[in-house]
Amino acid sequence: MASDINNLHMDKRIRSAYESCLELLEDSVYLLSRSLTSVSAPGNNHDVQTWLSAALTNQDTCTEGFADVGGNVKDQMAVKLKDLSQLVSNCLAIFAAVNGDDDFAGVPIQNRRRRLMGSHDRGSTVVSVKNHEDYFPKWLSRKDRMLLDAPVSVIQADIIVSKDGNGTVKTIAEAIKKVPDYNTRRIIIYVKAGRYEEDILKLGRKKTNVMLIGDGKGKTMISGGKSVSQSLTTFHTATFAATGAGFIARDITFENWAGPSKHQAVALRIGADHAVIYRCNIVGYQDTLYVHSQRQFYRECDIYGTVDFIFGNAAVVLQNCSIYARKPMDFQKNTITAQNRKDPNQNTGISIHACKIVATSDLEASKGSFPTYLGRPWKMYSRTVVMLSYLGDHLHPHGWLEWNATFALETLYYGEYMNYGPGAAVGQRVTWPGYRVITSTEEASKFTVAQFIFGSSWLPSTGVAFLAGLNT
Repeated sequence: MASDINNLHMDKRIRSAYESCLELLEDSVYLLSRSLTSVSAPGNNHDVQTWLSAALTNQDTCTEGFADVGGNVKDQMAVKLKDLSQLVSNCLAIFAAVNGDDDFAGVPIQNRRRRLMGSHDRGSTVVSVKNHEDYFPKWLSRKDRMLLDAPVSVIQADIIVSKDGNGTVKTIAEAIKKVPDYNTRRIIIYVKAGRYEEDILKLGRKKTNVMLIGDGKGKTMISGGKSVSQSLTTFHTATFAATGAGFIARDITFENWAGPSKHQAVALRIGADHAVIYRCNIVGYQDTLYVHSQRQFYRECDIYGTVDFIFGNAAVVLQNCSIYARKPMDFQKNTITAQNRKDPNQNTGISIHACKIVATSDLEASKGSFPTYLGRPWKMYSRTVVMLSYLGDHLHPHGWLEWNATFALETLYYGEYMNYGPGAAVGQRVTWPGYRVITSTEEASKFTVAQFIFGSSWLPSTGVAFLAGLNT
């Protein structure tokens, strides 16, 4: 396919969309291959559904990249991709039917058989790393768990990045090149304090099991200013991107400084399975954090933005994070999330659990002119929940915003569970068929680390403290 289209004339915007597609579809081939080899293995249901969901998301992202352009390249890509989306969607539907549909209120949550939870899955306490053996999602090894809490001074890094020349390399790009493909042991890249602004910073699919450690929020800064105003796809604007499985980042600031007038400008894009982002700042305006696909966990991060600034189609839990709405451009509304689940059998969604949703000082001073909403539906089966979180008074009483008239209002799933603070009152919330005030502990528990991202099977090895259950 690539050789047929590659020779066609492309301007910069179309070339960006085309190159995004090549990367995304190559990743999909890999994910589909993994699904085929794993589908009959016992206990792999959730893995297979995750990989099929991600393959469908990749195809959708490819198509989205051509949304605002025309011409031969778009037409040829449309022909080549005509049946792919339907085929993967059919695979998801068949897989869900065969393995049982764990459904509630007409909205599929996982479409898989439940495993019985151990006592730690029902835990109600914030777990200290000292108890990591019992409480952290087990997708990370014991060594990884310890690394996430260890002082930098005692960590034996494989690669040290230092701008002053006192490390292994001077740039993060050089460090990434040194990581072996399909690495099976944990590779630690320590990025010393400083501001790193490099052209292309991407840990691709082959760069697995990489841990990126900095000196702290605001000390180690990975910065960039790419935006769609430069004729790039949103996918290609990311200051830093990671798709290699098992990616971990700790104590780093990821920033896109393009500003609100440049529109979509991603600071961090993650499409890595079993990814953990711990104690990081993620700073931007529109489209700050792209939780693109697969299973992800964010803990004790500060996330800043304006429009749709946490978006994508991963199965992701953000826990104990501070989410800051900033002052947008005149006449804009702030929307914290834009979740883009397009198929009812995808096991994806955004879960915001035990977080603080607040306004920055510039927005606080003029919040009456710039309403903020918890989210809006990017795709038909958009799914987002906010649980046990503090909501500031900058939130509009309606809570949620339409994407376009009545689009997806019946098929989305938006839920709130036992939030508190001046913005948490639900009396004036939207009355859409897909919106619910969750009153059932059982229903809310489906969006916890233990159940939504199967985190108790992988997070313990990271060493990141987390709540497996609701903490009720």
